[in-house]
Amino acid sequence: MTLEDLRRFALSLPDTSEDMPFGPDILALRLHGKIFMLINLDVMPLRINLKCNPTRAVELRALYPQVTPGWHMNKKHWNSVTELELLPRGLVRSLICHSYNCVLSSLPMKERKSLYPVEESYTGGKSW
Repeated sequence: MTLEDLRRFALSLPDTSEDMPFGPDILALRLHGKIFMLINLDVMPLRINLKCNPTRAVELRALYPQVTPGWHMNKKHWNSVTELELLPRGLVRSLICHSYNCVLSSLPMKERKSLYPVEESYTGGKSW
């Protein structure tokens, strides 16, 4: 899974935008201004940070050595994921959708009204 694959998939989610508020090495993907995914562009293999339900975060860390507490983030609510190619097919997409949905559920009702959660099996019309 390449950087461009990750970026393209995240941007396929409704009302998603991107910017680089932390400098040229970190790409932030946002929903209504709130970050749901960070991609460290300066590290190989790629490392992404994703928001996660605290209970699920612990379960994922126990199941997959590639999932660790969020690097430079609140370890309770964020996971870092690396070596993406070693994870089961579709899991990374599912984790991105879960992160998006976590942020969506935290938005004020006024902003959330026109949006809906994405299925965690959402493919964005692409298969990768």
